[in-house]
Amino acid sequence: MRFRHPDGSTVHLAYCTNVHPAETLDGVLAQLRDHCEPVRRRLGRDRLGIGLWLAKDAAHALVTDPSALRGLRCELERRGLEVVTLNGFPYEGFGAEEVKYRVYTPDWADPERLEYTAALARVLAGLLPDDVTDGSISTLPLAWRTVHDEQRALTARTALRTLADRLDALQELTGRSIRVGLEPEPGCVVETTRDAVAPLTAIGHDRIGICVDTCHLATSFEDPHTALDDLTRAGVPVVKSQLSAALHAEQPHLPEVREALAAFAEPRFLHQTRTSTLAGLRGTDDLDEALAGDTLPDTAPWRAHFHVPLHAAPTAPLTSTLPVLKSVLTRLVGGPRPLTHHLEVETYTWQALPPALRPRGRGRLADGIAAELTLARDLLTDLGLKELP
Repeated sequence: MRFRHPDGSTVHLAYCTNVHPAETLDGVLAQLRDHCEPVRRRLGRDRLGIGLWLAKDAAHALVTDPSALRGLRCELERRGLEVVTLNGFPYEGFGAEEVKYRVYTPDWADPERLEYTAALARVLAGLLPDDVTDGSISTLPLAWRTVHDEQRALTARTALRTLADRLDALQELTGRSIRVGLEPEPGCVVETTRDAVAPLTAIGHDRIGICVDTCHLATSFEDPHTALDDLTRAGVPVVKSQLSAALHAEQPHLPEVREALAAFAEPRFLHQTRTSTLAGLRGTDDLDEALAGDTLPDTAPWRAHFHVPLHAAPTAPLTSTLPVLKSVLTRLVGGPRPLTHHLEVETYTWQALPPALRPRGRGRLADGIAAELTLARDLLTDLGLKELP
């Protein structure tokens, strides 16, 4: 979906396909048929943006076989889909029964992360629509915090500088400009937007910026205005933003609130949980840890890294952080010039919701994704953007 900003530039809105992950190119092609095109049809659109997640095997197949890349591009066009952004955070196995900490490997100190991301950039340059020259990729925020010493930090920065050089060369070759954004996430080396400033200014290349995920920002109790002001002052580009909402519990000390939260503790994904105290941010790596005894103070609200559907907040006594998303979006595209032109709805946890809330069948999932995109569309038009055909 495309929108005209009052400054005349185009803002792209997509949804991320990691909600129905596939490890192979055949699986990606099936996604387009079984999921993405039905969402487009529900929206009544001739064209729909998708943020592809390509596992390493699918990316390798596309980057080593020009005919496969041409075939994917033709399939996108045939089904009324377009790609301007990729999700390069998960490397593989995002559809596994247990993902948890595995999603953070390989990290940016591992050569495989550089090669994978460079391959994604080459693929994206070949998938961009004819009238679009700029693409974006979101990526791991360096590493999970427990495995990142100074030597690995230096290796990661070197790898990102190398990536920036390769992206420069790619633009010279193709005329397509691809940028990569570190995606701050609780528990990682770059947990917040503030954490991103130092490593990104040290890299010092505008090809490498930040992906602002509104669920992650909210989980860490960041103030949207402060966060974006810090990035602007530091000259850190917002390469893209993922529109998502976290789980919010206002009174986590109450038994009924803990019972409601427990329904969201599940074995597949990591649900980092945070609370803001006078002494600073406190947290656990997962929701079940927070619910176990007195590990996490419960005198102030909790937020959990669980991407809940944008249009359907949990029932009381829980809510979502949709107001944070709205505040971030206002700052990103509500001003005289957009801070980013790439927006991506990213609710990958539909099938990890409590059983009563999970969509039953592909049709219901398509309905839900279309409803999320409709909400995002309405937020953009309320900010003065005009939806384009």
